[in-house]
Amino acid sequence: MSKKIIRRALPAEFNTVDSLLPNIHPVLQRVYAARGVRSPLELERGLEKLLPYSSLLGIAPAVACLADAVMAQQNILIVGDFDADGATSSALALRALRSFGAKNINFLVPNRFAFGYGLTPELVDVAKDFQPHLIVTVDNGIANHAGVERAKALDIKVVITDHHLAAATLPPADAIVNPNQPGDPFPSKYLAGVGVIFYVMLALRRELANRAWFTQQNIAEPNMSQFLDLVALGTVADLVPLDANNRILVYQGVRRIRAGLCCPGIIALLEVASRTPQKLSATDLGFTVAPRLNAAGRLDDMSFGIECLLTDDLIRAREMAKVLHQLNEERRGIEKDMQQQAMTILNSLQTTNFPLGICLFNENWHQGVIGILASRIKDKFHRPVIIFALGNDGEMKGSARSIAGLHIRDVLADIATQHPQLIHRFGGHAMAAGLSIAREDFKFFAEIFNDAVSARLGDKNLDHHLLSDGELAVHDLTIAVAEALADAGPWGQSFPQPLFDDTFQILDQRIVGEKHLKMVLGKDKKYFDAIAFFVDVKTWPNHRCQQVHAAYHLDVNEYRERRNLQLIVEALEPI
Repeated sequence: MSKKIIRRALPAEFNTVDSLLPNIHPVLQRVYAARGVRSPLELERGLEKLLPYSSLLGIAPAVACLADAVMAQQNILIVGDFDADGATSSALALRALRSFGAKNINFLVPNRFAFGYGLTPELVDVAKDFQPHLIVTVDNGIANHAGVERAKALDIKVVITDHHLAAATLPPADAIVNPNQPGDPFPSKYLAGVGVIFYVMLALRRELANRAWFTQQNIAEPNMSQFLDLVALGTVADLVPLDANNRILVYQGVRRIRAGLCCPGIIALLEVASRTPQKLSATDLGFTVAPRLNAAGRLDDMSFGIECLLTDDLIRAREMAKVLHQLNEERRGIEKDMQQQAMTILNSLQTTNFPLGICLFNENWHQGVIGILASRIKDKFHRPVIIFALGNDGEMKGSARSIAGLHIRDVLADIATQHPQLIHRFGGHAMAAGLSIAREDFKFFAEIFNDAVSARLGDKNLDHHLLSDGELAVHDLTIAVAEALADAGPWGQSFPQPLFDDTFQILDQRIVGEKHLKMVLGKDKKYFDAIAFFVDVKTWPNHRCQQVHAAYHLDVNEYRERRNLQLIVEALEPI
C-alpha cells in the first residue's frame, strides 16, 4: 500500500508558540507544538523531573514484601517474559537486588514453546524447584490468576509488577504494581515493564535505607542511575509511547550508554550490530540491539539473552552477543520465507473480498516469528493483523498487531465476551496482543475477527498516512539543524522523529546495495544527497521523472571523516 504524505495540523495557539517555548529554534518550536508540547517543563530531561513512585498503587505492600525478603535473605525468584522488555526487566531486577545485598536470587523465564506467556501454573511447578519464598513477576502476571493461585497454594508469596491491561478481576497476589490497574493514580500509563520494576527498585532502595539495612551491611547506598541503560533499551524495544516521563528515562539511559556507562552486554550487542556507543540514538536501540536480544526468545530461550545482560565480563558478553547475532540472522531467514508464504495467500484473495482484519495461518510457521510477520503485514496493508502458528500443545498461538484507531486488545475482549469458548487466553496492549484458540476454530475466528474490525473501523483509517511536519526553507536544510533535531529527542512511539516534505527536482538517481535508491535532489539551486531504503526496484530508478514530492528526515552522513547533510527519504511521489 502506498503512503500518503499528510501535513500535521498545528494547534490553534501555534502563533503564540514563541512565548510558550522561548529560546528554541523555530523549526523545533513547530515540531514540538505539533506533538502537543505546550511548556518548556515538558521538555525537561533531568532525573529530578521523573514522576515520584509514591503515587503507584500497591507500591507500599510490594516494597514491604521485598524488603522483608531481602533482609531475611530469603529466596527470591524473578519471573520474566521472553521479549526484550521482559529480558531487561529481569536483568534490572537481579542487578538491583544484588546491589542491595540480596544473596539468594534467581530468575526464571518461560520458554514460549513449552509454557507460553506469563506465570502459568505449569511454570510455578517448575519455579518451586528454586524453593522461593517470594516470586516477583516482571512484565507479566496481571492476567495470571491460575498461576498466582498455584503459587499461593504452595505458600509462596507473589508480587506482580506489570504494565499490561488488567482483566475484569485481579490475581490474588500479595501486591500488584501496575500503572494500568484499576484505580491507579500514577500520571503516566505508558511505563514499560522495565520502567515499572525500575520504580519498584527505587522505592525498595528508599525502604531499605529507612530500615538502616545498608548501614548494617556496610553497603554504600546504590545509585539507581546505573540501571538506566536497561530501562532505555526495554522502553524503546517495547514501543510504548514516549511521554514526558518515558523520554526522561530513555534520554538518561542513552546518555549513559554513549558515555560507556552501561552493562557489557549492551556494549557487545552494539558491537555485533556495527554501532558505535558514542553515536547511539534511541532508534538504534529499537532497530539493532532489541532484535538481537529478542532473537533468543524467538528461536531458543530468553534466559541466554538475560545472561548476556547480567554478565560483567565483556569477553563473555561478546561471545554471547555473537550467538545472539547468529540467532537473529537465522530469524531473518525464517521471517523472509514466512513473508513470501503470507504474500502468496494474500495475493490469492480477491480485491473485493479482501478482509479489513487479516488472519493468516500456516502449520509450518515458526511460533517465535509470528509477531514480526504480523508487524510486516500490518505495515504493508495498513490493517490489523493476527498471525497464527501451531503451539506444542496443538493449540494455535496468535500474535496480533494493530493500526492507529483500533485497540486490538479491546477487540479481542469483545470477541471473548460474545463467544466465551472461542478464545482460550488473550492479553496485550492497544497496538499488540497475543491469544490462543483451538485449531478447528481458526476459520470461524477469522470471520468473527474481520466482522469485529469492520464494525469498529470500517474503511475510515485504512489509508496509510505519513504525517509530515511540513516544508523546510533551504536555509534550514543544514547539518546544524539536523544535529539540533537529533539532540532534541529522544524520538519514538507517539513522539515521532521529525519528518518533513517538499517538492524537489530529481537530478540523479541510481540503485545501491541492490534495493536502495541513491539520489541528488535540488531545490532553489541548492543540491542535497538523499537515499530511500528498500524501494520497489520495478519502479525506481524512474528516469522519466523530473520532480518528486518527498517526505524525509534530516540526517548527517559520516564517511571517511567527512560529514554531509543527507535526506533519508520515507516516501516518494513522482510529479
